[in-house]
Amino acid sequence: MALVRLFYSLTVLLKLALSVDHVPMLLWSTHSSLWNSEAALHEGHIISKQELHMLLQPVFTQDSKTLVLFLQDTLSIDDFTHYSESYENEKPFHNVQELLESSSSSLVLSAVDCQATSYLLDYLQESMDWKLTDIDEFEVSKLEVDTSKPNIFVIRLQPINRLNDISTAKAFAANDIIIGRLTMSLQEQGIQFSVIYTAMRPSRIPRRPNVVLESRRRLMATEAQVTDAYYPLNVTNGTSTCILFYASNFSLTANKTVHADLTNLTFVSRKVDFSSSVCSDANATLSLNYTGLVDGINNLKIRFLMTQKFYKGSAQKWFTLDSVEIAHDNQIVARFNVSIISAPAEYSFHCQLVGTSSLYGAKLIPANTEAKNWDVYLSEFQIQGFNIHNNMFSYASDCTSFFSPGIWMGLVTSIVLLWILTYGIHMIMQLTTNSRFDDPKGQALSVPQTE
Repeated sequence: MALVRLFYSLTVLLKLALSVDHVPMLLWSTHSSLWNSEAALHEGHIISKQELHMLLQPVFTQDSKTLVLFLQDTLSIDDFTHYSESYENEKPFHNVQELLESSSSSLVLSAVDCQATSYLLDYLQESMDWKLTDIDEFEVSKLEVDTSKPNIFVIRLQPINRLNDISTAKAFAANDIIIGRLTMSLQEQGIQFSVIYTAMRPSRIPRRPNVVLESRRRLMATEAQVTDAYYPLNVTNGTSTCILFYASNFSLTANKTVHADLTNLTFVSRKVDFSSSVCSDANATLSLNYTGLVDGINNLKIRFLMTQKFYKGSAQKWFTLDSVEIAHDNQIVARFNVSIISAPAEYSFHCQLVGTSSLYGAKLIPANTEAKNWDVYLSEFQIQGFNIHNNMFSYASDCTSFFSPGIWMGLVTSIVLLWILTYGIHMIMQLTTNSRFDDPKGQALSVPQTE
């Protein structure tokens, strides 16, 4: 019996371990506005089968329905970061990166449940009357498409040889060439299409030995430095830096249709005018001016208004991001009030997600009617408007409180269970035995009513 219980426990643990396996999924399309900025909110969350099906719904509603599915044997999000550099003139993911950046719509899901990808092809066939075509890598360049009915092309990429970094990079580069050739063939024929690139199971990327031996705090610091692809935007008052601003993703959507990604313009190419920014001891305004963005938005101005005040309750100064304003093409200024973006004056403020959605850690609340037409999305947001030293962010006050909902649930559950245990022990301690007992061989015991 004990052996059966042990086997059952191991089976449950194995199922739980397998259930957390996930793979990345890249989606891009020549159709515009398939996914808005809120759809990219999946950091730290594993996309389930039902959630994936909801994200794929916009692909099925387009007039021109041509879908390309690239399936690989193993893939993980670490593959894109670990093999992002060139290896002996090999450029892994070169075409994939360019296609994601140049496509009209794109979506990157860093973690999708393996069960969802295992049944992905079956779900696609059930969702619509597709003409399914399996393509060999040698037939990619001479692909012919009949657009009279929906088409789905399945390309099973070659397995990845993971003997060493060089062989792995070459395998990824070869698959990347196949992806580029097929998409180029479709573009030359003038066909509107959507692409899904994923794998059947996750891969395991070994860590470098010198990193593994470091402490956990050191490991987190090392990985954070690698992910920072650009420097923060710094505003000077003539002599020193007075405002620092950073975001790994900074994008806006106007009227649910016009999307503008400001990340590259703000932090990489620096094609933004911030000369109108103002700094003082009590107030700071970060003003970002963009020109010639996209069709529908020519001139765009974004202002972050911050103040610094002394609060008697805490006996120190605090800085607060009071509001955010967006103006474009001489239209009415969209004004947002800001929730919980504040920190001690000597600190910076950091939040993983900031925007107009109620799911974000810090929310931008529309303060007028014009603001309701805008969707704002900032990931890894960090800002500091006062007391900046050495052109670097100070210690960050994060938007996530110490007592998260999960911690509160655990505390309340523990208190209830502790109360039940205490009550049970108290009741057991109150139990007493009878002072008199019947003797089955003697005369029956008689207890007077007065006792």
